[in-house]
Amino acid sequence: MIVMSVVTALVLLALATQAGVVAVQRAFPPQGQMIEVDGATLHVVDLGPRDAGPPIVMLHGASSNLEAMRRPLGDLLAKNHRVILFDRPGHGWSTRARRQDSTPQIQARMIDEALGKLGIARAIVVVHSWSGALGARLALDHPHRVAGLVMLAPVTHPWRGGVGRYNEIIATPVIGPLLAYTVTLPLGYFLAEPGARDVFLPQVMPDGFVKDSATPLLLRPREFIANAYDLVTLKESVAAQVARYGEITVPVTIIAGEPDKTVSTNIHARPFAALVRNAKLIVLPDLGHMVQIAEPDLVKTEIETVIGKIVPVQAAAD
Repeated sequence: MIVMSVVTALVLLALATQAGVVAVQRAFPPQGQMIEVDGATLHVVDLGPRDAGPPIVMLHGASSNLEAMRRPLGDLLAKNHRVILFDRPGHGWSTRARRQDSTPQIQARMIDEALGKLGIARAIVVVHSWSGALGARLALDHPHRVAGLVMLAPVTHPWRGGVGRYNEIIATPVIGPLLAYTVTLPLGYFLAEPGARDVFLPQVMPDGFVKDSATPLLLRPREFIANAYDLVTLKESVAAQVARYGEITVPVTIIAGEPDKTVSTNIHARPFAALVRNAKLIVLPDLGHMVQIAEPDLVKTEIETVIGKIVPVQAAAD
């Protein structure tokens, strides 16, 4: 009787999850085009004028999608610049064929291939959080594609501890998918908003952020599992690339907050700035993790400052 009750509950939760997936995807449909690359289909939103200097490529962090970079920062930049926003492989409306393609190295190769298909020779790359490691890897492995790098609360170095027990469980074969396809979405509806509030601290989360950022897309089983793989493999990935950071030669600006409780500025931003020869570090007091939302005007100004460094160099080369 107990076994039958458990099985029945799991079946009902699985059905509720599938119904929830349909509802979420109807509420937050794709906004851009799909680009096929080796191992993935990438969802790309292309905004702004096409002839306004070097394009700006924006890459979101973990537990997120391109909308977290689009509003308000991407839309603000798109008034005067071409802005290209990606859902990272496995996130938002992007897919990836193999869950194991979770490393910055592999995702950098996918982004590079997609930019080639878009006809983008070089771009200013703007990254947040998890994608700090991805932006660094792009600059290391695909330097021809990166004209400048702007990093917001970036992950760049290994750290003590893990990434949350629930991520480790979800990334575990059998039990992880079982949970993802039954309880994650129903529970996530109750936990998404308080979890997002914690990431913003000490800032107050803007009203409507969870909906405006399409955060419920994360609760779909395939994306929740992909996100967990990204997180549990990240420490090993950054540990393997730290020794190469001195190879980065493009202009780099890093903006981080002193009380960021999600990604420590002392563990990541400061050591990275010390290793990169052309790095500018801005550490703001009383700033949490969501730099692009808390300080969009400042970030826009710093991005345009990097562009100003690039354009004279490009003109001289021409």
